[in-house]
Amino acid sequence: MSFAERLGGAERVLWTVLRGLDRSRVEPVAVFFGSGPFVEEVEALGVRTYVVPVGRFRQVGTGLAAVGRLARILRAEHPDLVLNFILKTQLYGAPAAVLAGLRRRVVWWQHDVPGRQWMDRVATLLPARAVIASSEAAAAAQARYRPRRRTLAVAPGVQTPPTASAAQLDELRASLGIPAGRTVVGIVGRLQRWKGQHRFLEAVALLRDAGHDVHALVVGGGQHGIEPEYEEEVRRRAGELGLEGAVTFTGQVPDAGRHLQLMDVSVNASEPEPFGLVLLESMAVGVPVVAVDAAGPAEILDGGRCGVLVPSGAPGDLARGVGRLLAHPELRSELAERGRERYAERYTEERMVAQLERRLRELAA
Repeated sequence: MSFAERLGGAERVLWTVLRGLDRSRVEPVAVFFGSGPFVEEVEALGVRTYVVPVGRFRQVGTGLAAVGRLARILRAEHPDLVLNFILKTQLYGAPAAVLAGLRRRVVWWQHDVPGRQWMDRVATLLPARAVIASSEAAAAAQARYRPRRRTLAVAPGVQTPPTASAAQLDELRASLGIPAGRTVVGIVGRLQRWKGQHRFLEAVALLRDAGHDVHALVVGGGQHGIEPEYEEEVRRRAGELGLEGAVTFTGQVPDAGRHLQLMDVSVNASEPEPFGLVLLESMAVGVPVVAVDAAGPAEILDGGRCGVLVPSGAPGDLARGVGRLLAHPELRSELAERGRERYAERYTEERMVAQLERRLRELAA
């Protein structure tokens, strides 16, 4: 695993897998590319762990040394499968497996929809018995790359957030400075430009200009030291749009479950979005969602049957999608119920872990 903090979607999926695996049938061993809280959390599960610092890609010497150390670990552990959990780990883990004589045991979980980036192409050229994708759209995109190899889709799942009481939600609402009775439109995710928090705020401004008394709730902070200037830019943009008193920034929170339950509409403004765990969490607690019609969201929302899909992440498109829900409360209720049912049928953590375990056992055999 690349990151040593449990902050992004891939780390959360791995955490769910490690907690849920049947340890009488599968014995996981985790290798991280840096020290951090996630390593300690995984160790506390009773999982044997290693830390192999790899540095940045331009640090060639450090990278080569890391591959050599990974190979030694693989020789010692002699696993039935080597699961490279994200793209970066495939770049280091596959060469290490070759050196350890385990090239036929490599499996790569591609959490993104592959594009034209050089890393996608290089990772695909490296040995892998199979590639696991997080959606059918990602699997289809990966299958177009050469060399062809078996490509499987295993949809991530999430745990249903605990239901907060009305009193708890009232207390949280007051602490966030959200006026009683105001409609809450929210977005959850780390603050990165491709996540589109700036476009979300522009959409909220358009909604307010159209007469909707909405409050923007932005849940999440900067992570991994990526784009540290973006948070300041987003906050400044809120001021430029005249949203003082109509927007709340929570910063990083350990669990967004209660914040989601404050929302009347949950928005995913990411473009592109390879999957979208927050859509599942919103659906699980009965909050209707608006997302861009592509890849993961289109699949999760069943082509628009379980949520509102908009053509792009442009502020106008997002505002029209949210506005449709605000104007039709009965549609909001209908989509919330359908979303809850679809989550329960396809996207629980138990279903994901069982499906992944079955796939891994098939590949190991």
